Amino acid sequence: MSKLRYYDAASTKKPAPPPKAAIYTEFLRTGRINRRADDWNPVEKRYLTHDEVAARTARKLETAGDTTHSRINAFHPSIRFPKLLFQRTLKGSPHLGYCHVTAAKTQFAPLKDIKWSFYIANFYADIGDSEQFFERINLGYSRMYFAVAIDEGEEIGRMVINRTLRSDGLLFRTHDPKVALKNVLQLGARNEQLRKIIRSL
Repeated sequence: MSKLRYYDAASTKKPAPPPKAAIYTEFLRTGRINRRADDWNPVEKRYLTHDEVAARTARKLETAGDTTHSRINAFHPSIRFPKLLFQRTLKGSPHLGYCHVTAAKTQFAPLKDIKWSFYIANFYADIGDSEQFFERINLGYSRMYFAVAIDEGEEIGRMVINRTLRSDGLLFRTHDPKVALKNVLQLGARNEQLRKIIRSL
């Protein structure tokens, strides 16, 4: 992955095509083929550093996270989530990253007050072990929306995946933003009656 190179496609402007000359008539008339300088593409690709790519990826992820948070909080006044935006790019692949959108707690019978975090990633993957958060990255989908159960780790201020509900800690994972919205709203609903309304939508 460290050999990936990125170039700025937006800054590359295609030159205006030169008027086509009838090469065969020039050849018949003069006996030679005119190779003008404007036949060649003078624009070279400007390659980006990994830091530049990571900065662009971060901006896109934060914009997506901000928009998603606004949509979630616009659903119903009784369901409000804090905005806890931060993003990370993958080491060695700065075009891939994820954004933390919000965190809250909910109840899963028989467990109470399960803390969870909601994320958006610009790829689709499985949740791995503690050493490698993502496994089997699949670029077939443009985004992945997912929520994981979390718990406080041994280090102060560090959160770890809570694997008591499921082995990977996932509460849901989807590439569909509408499904993700319904799932987050159900996790944030205060009672079962509100959950039933959300499920029926």
